[in-house]
Amino acid sequence: MITNSDIIEKARALGFVDAGFTTADPFDEHKHLLDAMQDEYGWAQTVGLDLINGTNPRTILPEAQSIIVLLELYFSKAYPRHLEGVFGRCYLDDDRVTGDGLSLRIKAFRSYLREQGIASKVPFNLPHRVAAARAGMGGFGKNCLFYSHTAARGSSWTLPIAVVVDHPFEPGVPTIETNCPDWCRNACIAACPTRALKGNSRIDPRRCISYLTYFGRGITPMELREPMGMYVYGCDRCQNVCPRNQAWLACDLPVNEKVAAKADAFDLPLLLHMDKAYFEARIWPHMFYMSYEDIWRWKMNVARVMGNSRDRAYLPDLIRAFDENTDDRVLGMIAWALGKLGGPDAVDALTRFTSRFTVDHPVRGEIDLALESAA
Repeated sequence: MITNSDIIEKARALGFVDAGFTTADPFDEHKHLLDAMQDEYGWAQTVGLDLINGTNPRTILPEAQSIIVLLELYFSKAYPRHLEGVFGRCYLDDDRVTGDGLSLRIKAFRSYLREQGIASKVPFNLPHRVAAARAGMGGFGKNCLFYSHTAARGSSWTLPIAVVVDHPFEPGVPTIETNCPDWCRNACIAACPTRALKGNSRIDPRRCISYLTYFGRGITPMELREPMGMYVYGCDRCQNVCPRNQAWLACDLPVNEKVAAKADAFDLPLLLHMDKAYFEARIWPHMFYMSYEDIWRWKMNVARVMGNSRDRAYLPDLIRAFDENTDDRVLGMIAWALGKLGGPDAVDALTRFTSRFTVDHPVRGEIDLALESAA
């Protein structure tokens, strides 16, 4: 009969850094939390994330008896520095669309289970981090992220993957707790510029930079544009400052050649001017939370980052992009960025743009404010 040790051995042979086990019992406490925070998490249902339903593993696999949690280290190799400062690390080598990396290893693991007569499901909406903690594989930080007990020197650069199975396994001893050291002075909370972290191991995802970059509705609110800084897609601020992550950040990691090979495709001017063909061939397969219908958000984010860069070398691209685009959200952010960069070229361009809009048009309002700051 297959054992826990057999599963762990197979998981590690496939490149996972750890594996653990918990029951298929419902995540009742997590469900209560989601029910109580509908204001913060109600948006998830609208984008197809049925988080409430995912709290009961038996709605995913009616015969479920256990959950195997595979732990993936997504930061095992170094990424180009100019990409790390603009994109969250967990998205830089995400193959859920291309299916040429992690997806293949998950398939191989499920094939192994099938050979043992075990049915499995890998649900997207089950609380994976909570499952890992319930399996005794780690705990949480005040930033709400999962910290492994063993992998990557006890850091948070891991991705728990819950596999629901119809076979009983001996569960681990739960370690569902926030286990930040007493000497930490709330570094993650202080570093969160949008105040998404609430200080009680809770987060308002609607204020998280990651959420805002790919799920935010409308033009980014004025008060959040500077705090969101240089991130186009995702965010690692709370992880970068965490004392528990410093040991891994200090490692001399080999370069991720796969990511380095595609780095040029994510050059900011290319993203600002990209058309549908470029987006669908070069960008969407790697960062897929936004479809082409939402390409306005990509361009709005890039314009904001250019403005926050304080680099006037981006002025020609921003001016050109204003003439290329018709979406008011993109145009408004380009105007804001021109205002942040300032100088005679920005003022001349903004002055020229005013004639295109009536005085009560929202883009005209952005232009007028930009002219005040650009002068």
